[in-house]
Amino acid sequence: MKITVVGAGAVGATCADNIARRELAEEVILLDIKEGFAEGKAIDMMQTATLLGFDTKIKGVTNDYSATAGSAVAVITSGLPRKPGMTREELIGINAGIVKGVAENILKHSPDAIIVVISNPMDTMTYLALKSLGLPKNRIIGMGGILDSSRFKYYLSQALNCNPNDLQGFVIGGHGDTTMIPLTRFATYQSLPVNNLLDHATLEKVAADTMVGGATLTGLLGTSAWYAPGAAGAALVEAIVRDEKKLFTCCVALDGEYGQKDICLGVPVIIGKNGWEKIIDFKLNDDEQAKFNKSADAVRNMNNVLTEMNLI
Repeated sequence: MKITVVGAGAVGATCADNIARRELAEEVILLDIKEGFAEGKAIDMMQTATLLGFDTKIKGVTNDYSATAGSAVAVITSGLPRKPGMTREELIGINAGIVKGVAENILKHSPDAIIVVISNPMDTMTYLALKSLGLPKNRIIGMGGILDSSRFKYYLSQALNCNPNDLQGFVIGGHGDTTMIPLTRFATYQSLPVNNLLDHATLEKVAADTMVGGATLTGLLGTSAWYAPGAAGAALVEAIVRDEKKLFTCCVALDGEYGQKDICLGVPVIIGKNGWEKIIDFKLNDDEQAKFNKSADAVRNMNNVLTEMNLI
């Protein structure tokens, strides 16, 4: 099996590194437009193989999509990273053309590939892929909710002073500072609802910290985060290639689910060998549904830019 990661920057390289370490494929292709960049990253990672004990072959290429032929999954991370003070909306004009071109080139050589979108603004880039590629909707998946849910569980673990692996928690809605919705009502600590352990004010702070989790790191690092986004992308790839039937929040096409149509938004889905296989209805209460509808409105406003730019 072959897996392609497009974009050899920090997120793409971290994703490829995680895929190789988990031995999810015989070969990982790392592609970038910068001459020699992906090749250098691939060689560096391959020189860890004897130290880490993995057998996956990592090959870096410069803009050579023929090397990606036969990929089962293609992860798109390419595009301009978010800078301090930059909103995801501001990235649309630059990244839409990049993502569309990358996806089209991938499908020329791997027509059966499942497309994983990480590039920002992720909800809009996923919608762009859905509208422009003509693929079955289950083969286009935006990663964002997996990352947001991981951050949610981190902040919960800090509040509870517990192991984050003992927590379950989901973030739905858009992958943005004002559009994501941490579902505190459904979060559990070893099956015990966390609202039995934390007061309302603490849970509200956890939710607020989660929502600005990406911006917080951008402010500290001077650029977007990469370890958690790369690991989240690899976790999604693993659920696909190993047919794990895992329940993740992912950005997928909605056709009436959660009261929304003609949009790609983060909802709980089952992930397996066919891509996303089933949307799980969490039965939102009125307040949660209102937040979800507001999130959808905000994402649609971003999606409208694609129409104005004649990209869809």
